[in-house]
Amino acid sequence: MAETASTRARLEGITDTIRVGLSAAHEAREAALPACRATIRSASRAIRAIHRGEAAAANAHTAEADASLRSAQRTLAPFPAVAHGGFLHDAEKELAEARLTAALVAGEPVPGPDELGVDPTAWMRGLCEAASELRRNLLDRLREGDLARGEALLGAMDDVYDVLSLVDYPDALTHGLRRSLDQLRAVLERSRGDVTTTVLQTRLQRAIEGSD
Repeated sequence: MAETASTRARLEGITDTIRVGLSAAHEAREAALPACRATIRSASRAIRAIHRGEAAAANAHTAEADASLRSAQRTLAPFPAVAHGGFLHDAEKELAEARLTAALVAGEPVPGPDELGVDPTAWMRGLCEAASELRRNLLDRLREGDLARGEALLGAMDDVYDVLSLVDYPDALTHGLRRSLDQLRAVLERSRGDVTTTVLQTRLQRAIEGSD
């Protein structure tokens, strides 16, 4: 009987310690989730502002997204198992997408994952989705008659697709990069068709004007 009581006391001591750890992890998760959601919301607003050409608003929303993400990262740092649950990765991907979209639209150097403070796989997915976002800007440039800039944006989309296509690893390691690349390829082909049509129409118009 004494042995049974001793075993029970030992088990209770072990599980009490486990419960304390789980409670702390749960509290961190509950605190980080809203911060990750705020990151995603702010990043989405930043991308919309980029497309509208509202630089100040885009910068403000990006700063908000960055602050929310850093808060979530600090909260989850002591709990790697929770941090790798997926929602933090998604928030990092959204911030990367906003920052990379801004760089690609402006024709500026693309910041890497260390500069953005995000996981490399989140950065790759963010880059892939940023390239897809370029389609909207590309179409706006074509409508404005800025064919040169439209072709430059198409070239950037091509570059992203070509480079990321070389990252051939299982989805378990890349968090679904292959799926994002498949979507980008479809967007890229539609965009290439739009640019080609605009180029041909422009040449035809110039030929007609030249013959008058």
